[in-house]
Amino acid sequence: MTAIMIQGCGSNVGKSMLVAGLCRAARRRGLRVAPFKPQNMSNNAAVTADGGEIGRAQALQALASGLEPVTDMNPVLLKPESERGAQVIVQGKRLTTAMARDYARLKPQLMGAVLDSFNRLRAVHDLVIVEGAGSPAEVNLRAGDIANMGFARAADVPVMLVGDIDRGGVIAQLVGTQAVIDPEDAAMVAGFVINKFRGDPRLFDDGYQLISQRTGWPGFGVVPWFERAHLLPAEDALDLASGGTGKGIKIACLAFSRIANFDDLDPLAAEPEVDLVMVRAGEAIPGDARLVILPGSKSTRGDLAFLRAQGWDIDLQAHIRRGGHVLGICGGYQMLGHVVSDPDGIEGPAGDTPGLGLLDVETTMTPDKQLTRVEAQHVATGLEVRGYEIHIGRTSGADRTRPFAMVNDSPEGAISANGRITGTYLHGLFASDRFRAQFLEGLGIPSSGVVHAALVEQTLDALADHVEAYIDVAGLLSLAR
Repeated sequence: MTAIMIQGCGSNVGKSMLVAGLCRAARRRGLRVAPFKPQNMSNNAAVTADGGEIGRAQALQALASGLEPVTDMNPVLLKPESERGAQVIVQGKRLTTAMARDYARLKPQLMGAVLDSFNRLRAVHDLVIVEGAGSPAEVNLRAGDIANMGFARAADVPVMLVGDIDRGGVIAQLVGTQAVIDPEDAAMVAGFVINKFRGDPRLFDDGYQLISQRTGWPGFGVVPWFERAHLLPAEDALDLASGGTGKGIKIACLAFSRIANFDDLDPLAAEPEVDLVMVRAGEAIPGDARLVILPGSKSTRGDLAFLRAQGWDIDLQAHIRRGGHVLGICGGYQMLGHVVSDPDGIEGPAGDTPGLGLLDVETTMTPDKQLTRVEAQHVATGLEVRGYEIHIGRTSGADRTRPFAMVNDSPEGAISANGRITGTYLHGLFASDRFRAQFLEGLGIPSSGVVHAALVEQTLDALADHVEAYIDVAGLLSLAR
């Protein structure tokens, strides 16, 4: 019934990865451990056992802990829909859509839900490892804070502060954080860790000692770059590698401005015969791609406009003329139809947006949100596909008479008459190993026989080994209270 919090000197310093490694290390010690993140901002979400959604990183941390993910692990999830607004998910369910200024006023009302979820986890586990968001040095956001020191002080949880040496200036990151935060917040910090070191960690001995001398905080380790991190689901789309390996057969994925649930791609990226390429803004779809994937999106109509602004609609037509295949998943599926209608303005201003017209279907956005884990049967092969649905909108049309899969005897998805354009609402489908192998072989890509779930487990074990080797884990866990 103790807890410790991992906060960072900035975003993307490796907090999520360290928490996953610490969760696996604590589990190995026989502790009943659970992850917790008071507030997350991500369009990469997971459907939970209790029928809600949380950030994908917390689902990975739950796996590291040997647990099913539940909504209490991430009670507040922000899913950006525009540059200024985000959908606000509270304890797994959509509460509202708020502009940034409106959310600042809403935050203090959410602390109760955050503490309720935390206390439920703490009551049934030996240890809760909490992950902060962004940085406590963002003192302009301190009023009403529920993500970092506001939570730490409300729940009386000691903090371990993480600096990222890979981006440079790590001494200033840590010393500067202490300098700008409130002294009572600084008193919550029990120590620091240096993350993402490249080379010999001993070369930073002087810097390490300087940080400790200037702050008075003890150091708990210098952690080298974890080379296998790419084998675990990324939460931030910026972490997705742009270029492929140059080896294998090319599969291209369009990097939408509001790309969502992009961990669908992880099992493909792990296939040695696949060269997975993320096509970024301003880039053309590669002419030698065997398959183009239109992934999920948090703003289907907005990303349709983004797609056209890149000229990708023209590239797709050329790709199809060359005999290429197209797969749309969730929002990408909706884009493949004739029109996406939003009469109630659920995702933005009410109205209709013409689709790509590659499938004979059309989509209407509806207020109800589909959040469910799914066991389906792939129509073409009869193989089981396990995944999940997380979307708004209903899709209908003639091409749905050629479904991608059957779910509880009901047709799911759509396939064009020529068989080369496919749309489905099923996320996570490529994690089903036998299906993935058959799907790739249908494209002329030999499968390696990788068991993706086993690969993730092995990588989590390797991450725990890495953390144990470079962090004083016993000392860190002894700080928990």
